[in-house]
Amino acid sequence: MPPTKQAPTRQAITLKGSTNLVTEFFKYAANTILFQRGVYPADDFHMVKKYGQTVLVTQDLALENYLEKILKQVNKWLLTGSVTQLVLAIISKDSRVTMERWVFDVNLVKQPTESAEPAPIKPETEIQAEIRNILKQIVSTVTFLPVIDEPTVFNILAYTSESADVPADEWVDTDPLAIEASKSQQVKLRSFSTDVHRIEAMVAYRYEG
Repeated sequence: MPPTKQAPTRQAITLKGSTNLVTEFFKYAANTILFQRGVYPADDFHMVKKYGQTVLVTQDLALENYLEKILKQVNKWLLTGSVTQLVLAIISKDSRVTMERWVFDVNLVKQPTESAEPAPIKPETEIQAEIRNILKQIVSTVTFLPVIDEPTVFNILAYTSESADVPADEWVDTDPLAIEASKSQQVKLRSFSTDVHRIEAMVAYRYEG
């Protein structure tokens, strides 16, 4: 009697796999925000297919290298559980006033205790669908965010644990680039999660009213 074959079981996503998924998401989220909010000219971006949809990615070599350098460090922090929040702040080039803060909270998914039932494994297709929905939501924010009609620049802030290994020559302690509470409006965006990480997103914007 021939041996029976067992169907392969899908493995839960590893810390490294989840870290790479989250890092890649930040790359496409940052590009989408910079394009949609006009921080860089539209001509600087080209279309690529990702997550089953078209996303825009910069062709500006200096910006590409800058983002790559930041994301390389973010990847390391994610692996060690050292980063709790990433913020992309859009700032007026002339007045240096913060116009918008795109905030991404990084949480570790609580693992069940040994005696508890193991959590069901989350399919990668479901993770990608959640990421796709966040990117679509970022695109749709242009319908309610105030028009920015002045030149802007951006900064990326990382909130890390005290024990985090922070390269002194690349990252410095800085102003949180907050918007005064009396002039700030906030909109919670969608979230996504893997078997390891959960990312909660929101945007705060300056509203003079």
